[in-house]
Amino acid sequence: MSARIESLELQAEMLKALAHPFRLRLLRELSREEECVCHLSALFERPQPYVSQQLAALREAGLVVDRRDAQRVYYRVASQEVAELLRAADRLVGLPQDPLTPRQSIAGCPCPKCG
Repeated sequence: MSARIESLELQAEMLKALAHPFRLRLLRELSREEECVCHLSALFERPQPYVSQQLAALREAGLVVDRRDAQRVYYRVASQEVAELLRAADRLVGLPQDPLTPRQSIAGCPCPKCG
């Protein structure tokens, strides 16, 4: 297989991972700052296994990276280009640019940032 075709296949896999509204929400949040799974679960009011499943799809597509700190797993966008891609998608559909606001604590979230 040629390098060009292989590159196009990788791009198609990345775009498939982006073609999910909840994954886009996750990426927007992770473009602000690194977050743990429990915080994302509390923020979006979704079960932790669902959030983890969506994060795994984003990680497999190379859009997010993770790091483990004891029992917690933290995620962030893999590169600044991911955040730029989200902003470009906003412009393509005519959405206003979302200002990056500081994250707030969430009541009941057990993560170190909220606790």
